[in-house]
Amino acid sequence: MDAFLSALVFQAGYNTTVVSIGSAILGASAGAIGAFVLLRKRSLVSDTISHATLPGLALAFIFMALVTGDGRWVGGLMIGAAISAGIGLVVVEWMVRHTRLAEDAAIGSVLSVFFGFGIVLLTVIQSMETGRQAGISDYLVGSTAGMLRSEDETIAIAALVVGAVIFVMRRSFTLVCFDQEYAAVRGVNVRLTDLVMLGLLLAITVIGLKVAGLVLIVAMTIIPPVTARFWTDRPEPMPIIAAAIGAVSAYLGAIISSLDGGLPTGPLIVLVAFGVFIASMLFSPRSGLFAGNLRKLSFRHDVHERQGMLALARGKRIRDPVTLRILQRKGLVRRDGVATPQGQAAGAEVVRDEARWALYCRLYPEEAAGTTHQGVTAIKEALPPDLIADLDRRLSLQQAQP
Repeated sequence: MDAFLSALVFQAGYNTTVVSIGSAILGASAGAIGAFVLLRKRSLVSDTISHATLPGLALAFIFMALVTGDGRWVGGLMIGAAISAGIGLVVVEWMVRHTRLAEDAAIGSVLSVFFGFGIVLLTVIQSMETGRQAGISDYLVGSTAGMLRSEDETIAIAALVVGAVIFVMRRSFTLVCFDQEYAAVRGVNVRLTDLVMLGLLLAITVIGLKVAGLVLIVAMTIIPPVTARFWTDRPEPMPIIAAAIGAVSAYLGAIISSLDGGLPTGPLIVLVAFGVFIASMLFSPRSGLFAGNLRKLSFRHDVHERQGMLALARGKRIRDPVTLRILQRKGLVRRDGVATPQGQAAGAEVVRDEARWALYCRLYPEEAAGTTHQGVTAIKEALPPDLIADLDRRLSLQQAQP
């Protein structure tokens, strides 16, 4: 525990600090671009990119090992992975445009073929003299324990640059995600914006290979945005929330991995992110399960109360035990179901609300159709006071007429 707390406040050494900060920056960038990809409804593309990096990664290692005797240079491996992933992305786009295959079928075909080819190349690497010492398997599930300082800094700087580009392009991404035609009218090049979005996704995938691994890097671009959906429906804050969740998950996962070199970083990051997802799904005040159940109970309570007061206003006795119990708690009825003076006044107000709403629907049908009023709460919560006063005046004139 002491070691974890020390690492949490940057007291576990320079390399651990750089790794954790770099991972946090990577997680933030992955969450942010993942939010836009999710809004664009293309999250599965990240799966293609991640799996398509394996053959390029393996070929780059083989090439560098044959030329220099050491295939572990992270820059070369990233270049090979980027080229391979780019080819996979182009193949998917071509298949969607020129065949009858849907995008999900094209994605499944490409990622399985590329990943299978990569596994074959890994077998070849293991037979090479330098293969057994390469540690290239770390790129499958991620490992930060043995990272060099230069690798840490390269990942952190690259992730920071990607994050800056995402920030600059955020408005164009948002427009394209929700309305391509409107974006085109506003002067946004939809095709170019899509390419930039996929390019940034590819960059994050390649950058994060060493940290999260090609198998699980896709989770860093999906879980944080999905979690952010529990906290907001608005597109503006969603990438920010997703970036924060991604940063925290990657930071904690990297720290836990650094405490024991045998623990892979990628799975730990995913487990932390999944924990945040579960907590959000349960406890989010906006759309969490507990909050949703509380809203349902509150709605049922309001329905019983409203219907009970309507019955009181019409001179009926309350017989439903649930409704009777709710009205008794508020002092609106006696134990025998007869209305108290307070209950009679409340029932009369409910009847008046019903008349107000009926008149409003007749006078302003279009506005009424767009109002969220469900008839279980006071009308003052749905209409402004001046409009309610006007409705009361009209109702008084109607009642005064012979």
